[in-house]
Amino acid sequence: MAHKKMILDLDTGIDDALALAYAVADPNVDLIGIISSYGNTLVTTAAQNSLNLLHLLGADNVPVFIGESHSSTTDHFDVMPISQAIHGKNGVGDVLLATSPQKVSAQSGVDFLIEAAHQYQDELIFIPTGPLTNLTAAIKKDPDVAHLIGNTTLMGGALTVPGNVTPFTEANIHQDPEAADFAFTHQDNLTMVGLDVTLRTLLTKKETAAWRLLGTTAGQKYADLMDFYIDAYAKLNIDKKGAALHDPLAVAVGIDPSYVTTISLAMRVTYDKESGDYGRTIGDKSRLLEPTTTKAAVLVDTPRFVNDFQNLMLNILNTTQK
Repeated sequence: MAHKKMILDLDTGIDDALALAYAVADPNVDLIGIISSYGNTLVTTAAQNSLNLLHLLGADNVPVFIGESHSSTTDHFDVMPISQAIHGKNGVGDVLLATSPQKVSAQSGVDFLIEAAHQYQDELIFIPTGPLTNLTAAIKKDPDVAHLIGNTTLMGGALTVPGNVTPFTEANIHQDPEAADFAFTHQDNLTMVGLDVTLRTLLTKKETAAWRLLGTTAGQKYADLMDFYIDAYAKLNIDKKGAALHDPLAVAVGIDPSYVTTISLAMRVTYDKESGDYGRTIGDKSRLLEPTTTKAAVLVDTPRFVNDFQNLMLNILNTTQK
């Protein structure tokens, strides 16, 4: 049995689908649940995407929970057109997946996170790859959560490179900067895996062609959705060399921090809309002299990670029914 427990918090688009597969495939962790979020798609669509992907990978035993449906400062959420262009209208590259026989859990995602934090404590790895709304909601409901979770590794932010929504702001942080600031200034043992490192990890159609050659349904479907992502990156002039492995890298670092080089930095997120740097992840000057457990990844061992990612994907995609 894997001795570490993992919870994914996914706004299940394409790179979230890769993160999900990585977590299922890695023998070093036990994926105990997925909390649905909003961002790449609506929270309910993200939940169903997660269920369908788990079914595709033969992991129907992993429960899926519904998280918050919008940011802490709004009353609804609309998917941005750019998100649909990158992830497809259904969030998974417009690829049709068989519907899972499983249903979402009746328990809320926030309550599940609180319960798991108390049950597993230091053995719990929490990986949010969308906005930090669910984490902040959990801490506000039960402040002990901030100190109980052993390892929170998020995909989001940009410290040393420009953002991908504004010159300062990365997309996940942009969805709920206020919640992100609360999480950054309250959550212990937090590592930010941002654009600084994820943009250095690219997958190409060479790798997805190998998935197709497996001859499995999972290999075909995952190749289809990833090729959609790679094509979107090229069409939108994001990167013509391949598509970034944003969310899978966060999962990998949560399991094995040695994939990245980090700096210890107490951070915060700006959320004054009049400031001109709304949603910026930056060092908190009021806490620069204080001890911190918050880290930001600034370098990544790209060859090692991409190779390990591909090997795990080939393994999990080959174990499903042909």
